[in-house]
Amino acid sequence: MTAATPSLTSFPAPFDAVVFGATGGLGRAFVEALAGDPAVATVTAVSRRAATWASPKVVPLAADLLEDASIAAAAEACRARPPRLVIVATGVLHGEDLRPEKSLQELDPAKLARVLAINAIGPALVIKHFAPLLPRTGKSVISALSARVGSISDNRLGGWYAYRASKAALNQVVRTASIELARRWREACVVGLHPGTVATPLSEPFRGNVAPGKLFTASQSAAHLLAVLDRLAPADSGRCFAWDGSVVEP
Repeated sequence: MTAATPSLTSFPAPFDAVVFGATGGLGRAFVEALAGDPAVATVTAVSRRAATWASPKVVPLAADLLEDASIAAAAEACRARPPRLVIVATGVLHGEDLRPEKSLQELDPAKLARVLAINAIGPALVIKHFAPLLPRTGKSVISALSARVGSISDNRLGGWYAYRASKAALNQVVRTASIELARRWREACVVGLHPGTVATPLSEPFRGNVAPGKLFTASQSAAHLLAVLDRLAPADSGRCFAWDGSVVEP
């Protein structure tokens, strides 16, 4: 049997990675792909409850994305293995009492706040606490799952107020953080990622009009996005990229 070929060749190897939302559909796929990459030394898999993983390269860690102190503690736990790659693979679109709004009359303050907290504030806090851990030299990336519907210029259908607003807010956080980080980490990138439509519970009620070949498994989407991350250069920092490497305009 031949050894696996590193896929993330643009990062100084071996390097450490962190994945938030590690037990979600796409988060789990990221963890498994990174654990199988010989360029990756360890993967810290962060979820609300620490999970069990088959690979000895995976380090489980519990943290709550909505609690600043919890994310700070997670960063402290990773200090001994400063990550070069941080992926925030979390997000919410619907749930038992949560549905994308079709009209203004459906707006609910508590639900708006909840979606914004999960989709924008949580990732912002991850950037806050994990950016200081990034190595000062060599490529490093902090990325968070965004969505094309967060693009203001691309919004022609309306609806989905909370989700659209939360992803637009996330994209602004990414852009603003990229400006600050560039002053101290010249080789670092902070980016948003649009995974396309992935066959996970998040997309399940909304797949009816997905074109053939555009519904991805979690493993396919993770592979696409890791390839995008591997191609990033410092000049790309602050932008949002789709699964195929195209730029999602603000």
